[in-house]
Amino acid sequence: MVPIQEGPAPSRTTIPETVLTLLLLIPAVPVIVVAAILVKLTSRGPVFYLQKRVGQNGRTYILYKIRTMIHDCERHTGPRWATAHDPRITRVGRWLRRFHIDELPQLWNVLRGEMSLVGPRPERPEIAEHLERLIPRYRERLAVRPGLTGLAQVQLPPDCDLASVRAKLAYDLYYVQHVSWWLDLRILLCTGCLLLGVPFTFSNRWLKLPNGNCVEQAYQGVLRNGKVDLTIQVS
Repeated sequence: MVPIQEGPAPSRTTIPETVLTLLLLIPAVPVIVVAAILVKLTSRGPVFYLQKRVGQNGRTYILYKIRTMIHDCERHTGPRWATAHDPRITRVGRWLRRFHIDELPQLWNVLRGEMSLVGPRPERPEIAEHLERLIPRYRERLAVRPGLTGLAQVQLPPDCDLASVRAKLAYDLYYVQHVSWWLDLRILLCTGCLLLGVPFTFSNRWLKLPNGNCVEQAYQGVLRNGKVDLTIQVS
């Protein structure tokens, strides 16, 4: 097992992604401000939630989110995934999660070069080390920077058990193998459609993202043939 590395990721955000992120921040900042006020007025604790995550090549960084759970919710349980009806989530937090508003501060992580707009979702170090021992090729999803959205995120629900992580890994490794600006653009458009309430099955009629059998077949090929082909990578 390759040890998780501490410190900032060595890669930088590309100029086009920086420009797009700055454009996204224009409407995002007032939304973040309103959400922060609601969180402060309705629950005890800090507005923003800072959490260590695993980034590209196993380097850890601090991820920024708007807090959606009660303060210090893992004091007695330790790190664990959220569930569909998690009692730790506040009333305002459920609304923020539904529309993914709690994720908007991660645009700052993108500007810092720790994340991309598109890529596999970052996991917590404590959970990532456990998953790496249990799921073949899990580590190879770290070949690219983690993203705000991704091929798996627009098609599958949040992780809740090993089976759901295994399903998402197939999508993450497919993305690592086929990463391109055209794939990123379609994922971003699909994400926008989802935020507007358009179901994936409808938007994918014209976006035609890889899903289902082709993703699973690619993952089985990785298991048979060895490591993911990393000859194509983001800059």
